[in-house]
Amino acid sequence: MVALVTPMLEDESVDFESLARLVEFHIEAQTDAIVTMGTTGESATLDFEEHCEVVRFVVEKVKGRIPVIAGTGANSTSEAIQLTQCAKDAGVDACLLVSPYYNKPTQEGLFLHHKKIAETVDIPQILYNVPGRTAVDMLPETVIRLSKIPNIIGVKEATGDIGRVAIIKAGVVDSFDLYTGDDATTVDFILAGGHGGISVSANIVPKQIHDVYALALSGNAEQAYALDAPLRALHRDLFIESNPIPVKWAVAKMGLMGGALRLPLTPLSECYQPKVLQAMKEAGVEV
Repeated sequence: MVALVTPMLEDESVDFESLARLVEFHIEAQTDAIVTMGTTGESATLDFEEHCEVVRFVVEKVKGRIPVIAGTGANSTSEAIQLTQCAKDAGVDACLLVSPYYNKPTQEGLFLHHKKIAETVDIPQILYNVPGRTAVDMLPETVIRLSKIPNIIGVKEATGDIGRVAIIKAGVVDSFDLYTGDDATTVDFILAGGHGGISVSANIVPKQIHDVYALALSGNAEQAYALDAPLRALHRDLFIESNPIPVKWAVAKMGLMGGALRLPLTPLSECYQPKVLQAMKEAGVEV
């Protein structure tokens, strides 16, 4: 699944023409699902109406050809409920809810936050644990507790801690999915029992990412590692500055959109541009 960027025009408004182009790009490249309005989609810089408008637009352009998942997390439980309801009304297949950032809730606070959203809005929901962004780590025992709520169907683990896969799997029902949010450890994560991932690198090399996942899911470790090897510099250097700064620069270099971001995000520093460009070339991207 791709953590889709949100194209912007130079006036910082959403570039819907380029967004439609990106949807077609990913469907043609066999991306399995589109995740819109996540971290990579600059969700934190869009207001409520813009957020919902982007979600509606993506659903409309996808036309049911692949699943659409909307990021609807917020650091306010009431706002997360409103965003989740908006995404449900737009027709998404599921929602992705990041842990409340900045507040630094307790594990009980995380549990009650997600429990209330799940019980208020009847739509499949995926937990999203990214402590590097939120300053709070949703521990495996909290994930296991939340997995007992019927419409909480999975977790995106972006810690890079492969050991968590076995711990979580041991405590959840078989239908609960584990997705990685760390491109650098994707193959290890899936081989350890994960079910897939939500990828930043897939914005640049969607077909290769799809094939790496398929090989790992089939248990073909040797070929999965071999296919992933040329992508490793990309996995690393797309985080050389805060995501989505490098990935938006890279997608723009591919000619799929402009490179504008919204403040407080700024364009990729010139000193890092050759490094990201070299990683793209190593991954086989023509620029």
